[in-house]
Amino acid sequence: MSLIGRAGLLLAFTAALTAVSARSQSDTGALEFVARVTPTAARAEPVRQFTFYILTKSYQQISKEVEAEDQMPERDKFIDELKVSPELKAWLKDHEILDLTMPGLDKAVTPDEVIKIPEFLLAYQRYNSGGVTNGIPKPKYNDADKTDHPERYEKQHQEYLVALKKFIVLHPETESGMEMELDAVNPQRKWAKIESDHRKRITHKAPDLAQTIYLVAKTDTDLDGRASITHLTAGSYWISSLNLDVNAGDMRVRWDVPVTIQPGQTVRVELTNLNAADARATTTP
Repeated sequence: MSLIGRAGLLLAFTAALTAVSARSQSDTGALEFVARVTPTAARAEPVRQFTFYILTKSYQQISKEVEAEDQMPERDKFIDELKVSPELKAWLKDHEILDLTMPGLDKAVTPDEVIKIPEFLLAYQRYNSGGVTNGIPKPKYNDADKTDHPERYEKQHQEYLVALKKFIVLHPETESGMEMELDAVNPQRKWAKIESDHRKRITHKAPDLAQTIYLVAKTDTDLDGRASITHLTAGSYWISSLNLDVNAGDMRVRWDVPVTIQPGQTVRVELTNLNAADARATTTP
């Protein structure tokens, strides 16, 4: 091929690359944003050197999907698996209470329930034992009679329970303090651990999923709280701080802000308290 022919071919190839590059640039856009937080009764502060993530899905939605796949056990099922009496299980299901050691438990327990629920009866007896409570009925039955004289045992046992119930009705203040004797059967500690383990799993899964499947780009803000990303394919995105809090004075916020990128255009966004979520109020991991 002659020198002129080679030059012509080179010019044609260069022109083709230029055209492809021009089309590529026209199909993409750019994003510029500035992040500022305004503490209460103070001036806005730039969010400096903080990493923001550009996602193809809302981080809040990602978190909801993760929680849907890793749900807390049903409360009734949890109660069914406790090693307590059937009577206490029924009581727990009927009340919005799992912490049996909370102050004021006595206000939620009736005299009849003290008598019928073994754990409550034992806790009441222990707390009021040793002569601490004046006038409290004392059992006349003997444990040995349960085998040797079952009828006598049952009669005296029932008489004791009737007398004790009457005493509790007349002296409801004697129920106060029985919660201190229920620590051994208290399900709250186990339930709290289940909740804690669940939150830890979600806290790790949601940001990992966001960064492995839905991440398009990430960038750090400068000292003025500004950042930019170029060559973003036209479409819908979210500017997210994931589960990381931005602190400024008395404010702790997170962002999960939608943005639409147009071909060949630069979109400018201002991140402020107005489009942020209060991290202290949100449950999103």
